[in-house]
Amino acid sequence: MQSPWASVRDGLSSRGLAAATFLLPLAGVAQAATTTATDDASQTLAPVVITATRAAQPLADSIPQTSLFDAQDIADSNADDALGLIALAPGVQVTRNGGPGANSGLFIRGASSSQSLVLIDGVRVESASLGAAQLSQVMLDQIGRVEVVNGNVSALYGSSAIGGVVQIFTKEGEPHPPRFSFETELGSYHTQRQSAGVNGALDQDGRTTFSLNVSREKTDGFSSIDPNLAPGANPNANGYLNESVAATLRHRFNEQWDAGVRFLQSNGINSFDDAYGQPTDLNESHNRVRSASVFANGKLTGNWTTHFTIAQGQDRANIEQNGVYTSRFNSENRQYTWQNDIRISDAHTFLFGYEHLDQTLDSDQFSAPDRHVNSVFAGYVGHLGASEFQANLRHDQYSDFGGANSYYLGYAYNIDAHWKASASYAASFRAPSFDDLYYPFSGNPSIQPERSHSVEAALQYASSGLGVLRVTLFQTRYSNLIDYVSDGGFYYTAQNVGRAKVQGIEGSWAGHVGRTDVRAGVTFQNPVDETNHQDLTRRARHFATLSAHRTIGRWRVGGEWLVSGQRSDYDSTLAGYGIVNLSARYDISKSWTVTARVDNLFDKDYELAYAYNTPRRGVYLTLGWHPS
Repeated sequence: MQSPWASVRDGLSSRGLAAATFLLPLAGVAQAATTTATDDASQTLAPVVITATRAAQPLADSIPQTSLFDAQDIADSNADDALGLIALAPGVQVTRNGGPGANSGLFIRGASSSQSLVLIDGVRVESASLGAAQLSQVMLDQIGRVEVVNGNVSALYGSSAIGGVVQIFTKEGEPHPPRFSFETELGSYHTQRQSAGVNGALDQDGRTTFSLNVSREKTDGFSSIDPNLAPGANPNANGYLNESVAATLRHRFNEQWDAGVRFLQSNGINSFDDAYGQPTDLNESHNRVRSASVFANGKLTGNWTTHFTIAQGQDRANIEQNGVYTSRFNSENRQYTWQNDIRISDAHTFLFGYEHLDQTLDSDQFSAPDRHVNSVFAGYVGHLGASEFQANLRHDQYSDFGGANSYYLGYAYNIDAHWKASASYAASFRAPSFDDLYYPFSGNPSIQPERSHSVEAALQYASSGLGVLRVTLFQTRYSNLIDYVSDGGFYYTAQNVGRAKVQGIEGSWAGHVGRTDVRAGVTFQNPVDETNHQDLTRRARHFATLSAHRTIGRWRVGGEWLVSGQRSDYDSTLAGYGIVNLSARYDISKSWTVTARVDNLFDKDYELAYAYNTPRRGVYLTLGWHPS
């Protein structure tokens, strides 16, 4: 089989420090429902999330483990793309095949990139070829908030949501006169970034709101692959250029109905190295991620709300070598969703809906028939006395392999005003990607979906002062995993032969200590491939994150600490690492700010994927204008 760093596409297709961190805490249609969540959030100080149930609820009420990154968290982060931000969530590990814009991987509780669903405003943006999304192409300048749900929620969203769901929300328009903003940044590796935006209302009563944000980032980067480990790789630096735009427009017709559009597009050009090429080769990947949707929300009765969405998600990757076009993999997801929420009372909410998905792939490497998926889903969220309940059921009917069912059952008991115990059980699936089914010499049109069953139990403490602390025990068993089996000759063919188990304990905290905002997470897990009794590729058995930020007068100062144990990467072992990032922002006036950040403060040399380099110490300076 090929090495995991054989080509530009492989990064997505491959499948006592932490203990100290653990002690620190102890010392739509999802897209359509964004409107509801935003409105509700403005009326309460309690953080509101929607991804864990497909309906707005306080973060502390969520039975599945849910992390929220709001606008302040995004501003505090040293990351410049969605992948770097999500790396701070508990239970999440990421990989990169080099620097900014490079192929990347996402592991939630040990689940692979293709087993973890990514949505942008409720829209699927994964590659139909690989089954995973390009999070490294989505810049933070376009993002208003991010929710990360850990655990098996395919019963809400269908295929791939085994490990969890990452949902990215673009910036919303607000009911005030239009306000402009911009930022410019300079830093290491000759990095330059500019962003500008405008946000507000088009009318005096605030019925029509809009948001428009554009950004451009360019960096010379560094050599992606260590030439000592891959002599065939070009030792020159691998640069990256990204140009992005995001826009929203919403009109509220009356108290019952509103409608609008949302759009995000990110275009990236990434220079990359080929371990099996020539040292003089110049390789480029031209990538696009797009999410576009039209939505309408309305109340049919006093307690019945309906949501309609028509959406398109795109993932494009076009490869060039030495200025000559070599391959393309252009995926499109067309999505139609109708969701209904019926609120029987403050204590009981039912939801049901229908979803249709068309997936297409345009590639010059192989042809694949279009995929059509018809789905029905239903759910219930409620509470009775000290007990809370969540139940979800979904059926997905695929045109290529048939039907698949998913379900989720969750229960929580409020011990007192602060303590809550919960448990859940879920069954889910991952549909084969087009590569699994049709790729020349390795695809197998007869393979079936991967299956999984998950169970978890959690203890949570929540208060307005300390925030939300949670410890979760989890286990997921995978069967029917798609693996590539040798035919005894030169080829490997996709077969449903794999089995795996991931079990562990996860601790998380998002809250405050005095005036200091703190976010921490630690995971101890045992990710095992049960067919060969080895650790799953690139998953650490223990890893942790800690971030803390504090406002002192005109200053906002903070830092991030990311640590990981060793990981296996095919025939190699990646050493553990610990990375410290620092940032400081100074408010020059009510509108002007200057921010300095240092990434990898101690200049650590570490790997997220075998033979691939990571950035050394970097210093960045940002000037911003954000009138209030």
